[in-house]
Amino acid sequence: MTEDDNKAAAEDLAKRLRLLLDVSIAESGAEPTYAQIAAFLEARGASLSRSRWTYMVNGHRYVRDPVIVDGLAAFFDVDAPFLLGEEGAPTPEKVNAQLDLIRSMRAARVKSYAARTLGDVSPKALQAISKFLDEEMTQT
Repeated sequence: MTEDDNKAAAEDLAKRLRLLLDVSIAESGAEPTYAQIAAFLEARGASLSRSRWTYMVNGHRYVRDPVIVDGLAAFFDVDAPFLLGEEGAPTPEKVNAQLDLIRSMRAARVKSYAARTLGDVSPKALQAISKFLDEEMTQT
């Protein structure tokens, strides 16, 4: 694997991990903590340091350790091939089911932030911003 391939794989893994964290938030209302993830992995015989987790979630390093990958897949209740972004690996149904909700939640946060930040903006301008964000969300 070339350095560019390694970087792309690390970024893809990070994207999938962040997506799974978002799905967890949508399902339970709270993001799993590093401590919860590490404890789950430790019970399965894998050790995950905080720095390694940070590297993985931020796409700084591609982690190929099968024990860690399998443990994370089990924690998030997905198949390891999906987590690794293997070609042909299906997107889990629970992920597909949550994507629209996650997009809506993100759009709502952006709208709320815009409304607070912009302050004295006319209702017409806020409606235009809201309409634009809604259209952008349906295109992604």
